[in-house]
Amino acid sequence: MDTTILTTARLTLRLFTMDDIEELFAITNEADIFRYFPTRTGWTVEKTERSIFHQTQHWEKFGYGQMAVTLTESGQLMGWCGLEFLPETNETEVGYLLSKSFWGLGYATEASKESVRFGVEKAGLREIIGLTDPENVASQKVLQKCGMAFTRRQVYFGMEMFRYAIQA
Repeated sequence: MDTTILTTARLTLRLFTMDDIEELFAITNEADIFRYFPTRTGWTVEKTERSIFHQTQHWEKFGYGQMAVTLTESGQLMGWCGLEFLPETNETEVGYLLSKSFWGLGYATEASKESVRFGVEKAGLREIIGLTDPENVASQKVLQKCGMAFTRRQVYFGMEMFRYAIQA
């Protein structure tokens, strides 16, 4: 089965498979990787497996979800990016997490822009939001480069976040 979903100049965004467990586990256990996330601790192998299974189900239910972000040139797993339906608020969020070795190189913006484009053009979403910790200036810049505008401060996942949005 072809699991490629999206491609950019440098990246391939594809469905996660259970073959990604080891690499994803390593990324989610990098020091301080979840600094701006509600849960700040690294994942267990079991949590990594559950996350991949959840994304498979999410894709089947909604026709979109988080994707494995890989370097097209080498196939190396860099992290994830994609769209997640938030049932608590009936919204769809673009989200991303890349290994720290890929920070500051424009990859998060590249993957996020393509995910937003997919959400609007292929999944037919009328609004996509982005959420950041108020202190995460780099993530705020990514969302702005995706065409999103700040809308308000709001509590999501038990923490106050900056909410950005783009309308189709």
